[in-house]
Amino acid sequence: MGKRERNATIADVAALAGVSVGTVSKALNGRGSLREETRVRVKEAARQLNFEVNSGTRSPYSGRTYTVGMITTDGMGRISLPVLMGAEDALGAGQMSVFLCDGRDDPIREQYYIKTLLNRRVDGIIVTGRRIRPRAPIGVNLPVPVVYAYLGSTDPRDCTVEPDEAGGVRKGIAHLLAIGRTRIAHIAGPEQHNSSRLRSAAAIDRLAEDGLELVTPPMFGPWTEIWGRQAIGILLAGRVEFDAVFCGNDQIARGAADALRAAGRHVPEDVALLGFDNWDIMTEYAQPPLTSIDMNLTGLGHSAALMLLAGINGSPSPGRHLYPCDLVVRESTTVPLQSPRRTPEDRPAAS
Repeated sequence: MGKRERNATIADVAALAGVSVGTVSKALNGRGSLREETRVRVKEAARQLNFEVNSGTRSPYSGRTYTVGMITTDGMGRISLPVLMGAEDALGAGQMSVFLCDGRDDPIREQYYIKTLLNRRVDGIIVTGRRIRPRAPIGVNLPVPVVYAYLGSTDPRDCTVEPDEAGGVRKGIAHLLAIGRTRIAHIAGPEQHNSSRLRSAAAIDRLAEDGLELVTPPMFGPWTEIWGRQAIGILLAGRVEFDAVFCGNDQIARGAADALRAAGRHVPEDVALLGFDNWDIMTEYAQPPLTSIDMNLTGLGHSAALMLLAGINGSPSPGRHLYPCDLVVRESTTVPLQSPRRTPEDRPAAS
């Protein structure tokens, strides 16, 4: 066997043994409940790679504390809690704990937490929270690896895990086309918001592939139910013909559903509604329940934590990584459009 160009990492052992990084950690440290054949397979993989537990699992400074910090700007928990749950699922396999710190969009408070986490000798840091656009890095030349989850870093060298919002929109628009909707309106969020522009562009691009376009240019406004109601009012007042509406988020979609119902338009028979975020308190309690695009924040958090573990063990993953979104179909799009449809004016008069 030739001389290795670098020392083996815990990720190398995991790949050779066909198990997770957390399983390798438990097997080599004698922790957790594992089948004996799994423990033996991991140890044999470590032997083949000349992997040394004491050096291969050491963080950039002396020793491991088996703790990770998570800094968020999302005090409400709408984003950070699902990301945290996913990260804990991944890190818990290696018996690692997470310290959650709410920076509250305050740079001074955030730097205090960074200093505190480093003083606690965390093995790495995950940065998450709400975003309008990519954020500046939390520091330069930090002694531990950092992964940005959901919100991206402006430094392309940083490891960022973001939802594939464009891919999710493509799935949603393809679904509307598959049920026969071709006159699609788009009620977007704020134009200055990066996600709003990205989602609108993805919808336009996907429709163009089928030789179609939105019935009006994207209608930008707040991420609110009020805006959803107002935008439907604008479309109806302008006598715009539409058989589906793609809304920039679920709050807008819920407001749109209310306005359509008040105007006597049936969802989904007359107008199919598509939201974004799959926020259960919006989608499941709307009338009817909303079809929506799910960013899989728990899975995204799990993926970010695995990348952080790899970085801790010497195998960083710099650059932007996209996590797939899913389409969750509910009653707001489940009735295919019948063609041709009859309006009350088209129906024959009673004899």
